Amino acid sequence: MFISVDVFWNRSCFFIFFLYTVWMFVIKATKREPNEKLDILRKSGKIPAVFYGAGKDTTSVSIGNIEFKKVWRDAGESSAVKVSIPSGDIDVLIHEVQVDPVTDEPIHVDFLAIDMKKKIKVKVPLVFEGISNAVKNGVGNLVKVFHEIEVEALPADLPHNLVVDISKLETLEDNIIVSDIKLPSGVVAITSGTDVVASIIVQVEEKEEVVVAPVDLSAIEVEKKGKKEEEAPTPEGVGVPTSDDSQSGGREKAPARNA
Repeated sequence: MFISVDVFWNRSCFFIFFLYTVWMFVIKATKREPNEKLDILRKSGKIPAVFYGAGKDTTSVSIGNIEFKKVWRDAGESSAVKVSIPSGDIDVLIHEVQVDPVTDEPIHVDFLAIDMKKKIKVKVPLVFEGISNAVKNGVGNLVKVFHEIEVEALPADLPHNLVVDISKLETLEDNIIVSDIKLPSGVVAITSGTDVVASIIVQVEEKEEVVVAPVDLSAIEVEKKGKKEEEAPTPEGVGVPTSDDSQSGGREKAPARNA
């Protein structure tokens, strides 16, 4: 049977794409002994990990640090990944990653085993693309209400992310809701279709803050103190010296002698 060049090319591209998507996210792993020192493991360039779910026994493994970070970057937590161990491949999702608070390096990974023939619900991150005329023209500011939405699909159909085109936001009345997001075939949104994903709000100019000079409390205290001293009453029984008293030094006059 004769196959045209175009058909052959299309089928070849599809086959290459299929192999790429199936085998791109593969992580080699080795089983880890319970008493293995985790610090030593990490220093050797490995990450302690575990997989569970879908009827699989909870299994401790170790994976390569560099290899995992590459897959984590490309697959995220919503794309199916294969964990390859000597006994066979396990289909999983990257369920949880613990990172070092100082170095931001992954220090432990939880893989959730999945059944590729059963639909699952996951949260898929949103990627905002395009230019909003409302923002460009200074009409308002872009507000991103959601950064991810929940969807349901077979593991093989799960997208790495979903694109949100913000170019349709031209006025303050415009917004983007969940139902506006284009979903791949086989993917259904669980998040309500009427929920607002992004909108435009009025751009508020920041007013310059008026700085008030600090009040000199010490000057007020001194002024009040001086005023109180001026208004203080004269103690009872204490006379105010006259001009004569002041001249005589405050001494009593001697009584006059009889002639």
